Formats: sequence, structure tokens, C-alpha cells
Amino acid sequence: MNISFIFPGQGSQYKGMGKNLFNKFDYAKYLFTMSNEILEYDLKSICLNENNNDIDKTKYTQPAIFIYSMIIDYLLKDSGYNPISFAGHSLGEYSALVSSKCISFENALKIIKVRAEGMHSSEEKDAGKMAAIINSDLTVINQLIKRYKGSIVIANYNSLNQTVVSGKSKSIDQLINYSKKNNIKVIPLKVSGAFHSPLMNNAKISLKKIINSTKFYDIIQPIYQNVNPMKNFKSINIKNNLIKQLTSPVKWVDTINNMGKDGSNQFIEVGPGSTLSKLNKNINSNILCTNCNKLKELL
Repeated sequence: MNISFIFPGQGSQYKGMGKNLFNKFDYAKYLFTMSNEILEYDLKSICLNENNNDIDKTKYTQPAIFIYSMIIDYLLKDSGYNPISFAGHSLGEYSALVSSKCISFENALKIIKVRAEGMHSSEEKDAGKMAAIINSDLTVINQLIKRYKGSIVIANYNSLNQTVVSGKSKSIDQLINYSKKNNIKVIPLKVSGAFHSPLMNNAKISLKKIINSTKFYDIIQPIYQNVNPMKNFKSINIKNNLIKQLTSPVKWVDTINNMGKDGSNQFIEVGPGSTLSKLNKNINSNILCTNCNKLKELL
């Protein structure tokens, strides 16, 4: 089997996330302790407390998912799993970069802190919204969003039957109402901002600064990035793609198809939830994909 690791992004979090891992594995305790020092707040209590609603706030969600994914990544590799390539959906790309040894855990978390806080600030200025359009081809979707004169863009090419759009709140609301009247299935997403759209431009400024000042390494096993879903090895190209990612669409369909063409025949979703496993099944029904959101499935 040629195994590839894929890492989920925002939306896969849940209350109490990581509690079982923390109670069972010393490595989980180590990463949470280190993370609290880097973030300068108690992320452990936010993650492990099943009654804490802060887990759904972008500022905390992003580092929480990243840390959970990194614990699973360590445990999988410690159990003998050796991926030939890597990819991550949006936020998950940072986990993929650490797993591929392009960047250290500590530096990735520092970048994520800036990214999450910048996106949180953008949400407060102009929150925006996102929505998933189901079972419509791209021609129909592009015609649909043209009605809103640039205030809505495609954010995620997630699967053959799911494309996510992002934009100003008023425009997304109008799109949803129009779609209902015209038998187009649109599902509003439970996110607090218009991710992967121009509304994230302010957050991109601070993100670009910290990425450019951080050490990235060339890698041996490729990462397929959201902006450029081909084999990427060179640190300078990886950096540029990562900066563009915040305001550009996630090309997940191309990512999975290209990884398959390049020899990956088993995907392991490394992190909470099973979102990517479900998307992959729709992209290619022959794809073998396992998710590790439950401890008993890991070891």
C-alpha cells in the first residue's frame, strides 16, 4: 500500500476533543503543555472541557485542530505508518507541512496563532458567510455567483457534488434565497467568516509577514497544496502557495485525483472527524480512505 496522510481543516472540531488522547498518551500531554506556552493561553482547558463553547471560535479552533492532528500523526508514525505524500484541507495544510518535515511544530503553531487571530479580526470587521452548493456543476455555479458582481467567490472545490462559496453576508443570504426558489440545493455553513475569499485580505498581511520570516525546509516526500495541487518539494514555492491559500480556493478534487495518479492508493485522514473521507469517496468511489477520529481505530 502507498499511504498518504491528509489533514482536515476548520469545522471538524468538537467539544472535549483530545480528552482521551491526553489521558492516555504522554506525547499528547507534552504537545498541549508546549502549545499553552506558545499560544499564551490555556488551550488544553478549551479542548478537553466538554462544556466549553470556545472550541468553535476561530481563534481557538485552528490551533486545537492542529494540535489534535499532530498527536494522531505522531501515534500513526510510531505505529509504523510511513506516508509517501501529504495534503491538508485549508488549515490542515499546516499539519501536512509539519508531518512532511517542511516546518517545525513550534513554528507552525506560531504561524497558526497569527492566522487564526487575523481571521478572527477579519470576521469581526466584515464577518461574511460560506455556503455549500450541492449537486450542481461548475457552469451552473459560475452563472449563479455572477449575479452578485464579485461579492461571492468559489472557496472550496470539495468534491464532484459539493462546491463551497464564500462572500459578503448579504450576498450569501440572497444566493440562498434565490437558490430555494430555483431548486438549487444550498446549505449554509456553520463558520464565522468568509474564508478563502478577498474578505481575508487583511489577515493575509500579517500571515505573509510571519511566513516569510519563518524557516521552511525543502522536503523529500511531496505535499500537494490547496493552491497548487501538484507535487511540491521546494520551500520557497511552498511558502508562496501557503500565503496565497488564505484568499484562494481549496482545489481538493484536483489534489486527491493528482495524488491518486502519482501512486497513492490509501488515504488516512489524520485528525478529528471524517469530512475528508466522505469527500474523497465522492471524488473517486474506488479510493480507500480511513479516518482516525476515534482512539480505538488508531491502535
